[in-house]
Amino acid sequence: MVSSNVTYGVIQTKFTNTKKIGGVNLPDYSNDFVYSKKKTGTSEEAYRKKIVEQAYTDQKAGKFQNQSDAFNKLMKQYTSEISPDREGIIKDGLTAVTKGEGKKEVLNVVATLISGKVVYQKLGNEIGYTEFYDSNGEMVATYSEKGWTMFTTKAEAARQTTMCKIYTDAWNNAKKEIPMEGLNAADTGIEKECTFDVKA
Repeated sequence: MVSSNVTYGVIQTKFTNTKKIGGVNLPDYSNDFVYSKKKTGTSEEAYRKKIVEQAYTDQKAGKFQNQSDAFNKLMKQYTSEISPDREGIIKDGLTAVTKGEGKKEVLNVVATLISGKVVYQKLGNEIGYTEFYDSNGEMVATYSEKGWTMFTTKAEAARQTTMCKIYTDAWNNAKKEIPMEGLNAADTGIEKECTFDVKA
């Protein structure tokens, strides 16, 4: 069961029925909006074709971008090609945090990981607020008593923008009943803009 409060580039979620490390429920990586590195070997041209086909399908169904479950799944696959290894960073981070067990309060301790670093606060064995960073120094997730928050990296945001541009152009062409073969023709104007918003 997932409850969410979402803004652009960030997903805040409480997860249940997932595995735990140090008493902390791990994120649900099957969620369409929780990205972690996954290479598929799909070429950029093959992705472009999939994105265009999805836009035409969605336009016919009266859906746009994240109103479509298939769009969300494709966005996850496309973005995860270049995502940081959030799953590994979080696993390694929580494992490092749980090693420092004790009864005194620990504040703003930094643990360096192979894949990045984790900054955490702890009271005894209770893991409090925790920040997870990738090897580029970008924060990719935080954990607190409110649950998990996932942060979009610059590279992920750029890739999402690329997909949205391809999709939106195709969606508008579909609305004008321009066949997919004519997508390389000069753009005659955008009716819908790229407005992808991370929503669960």
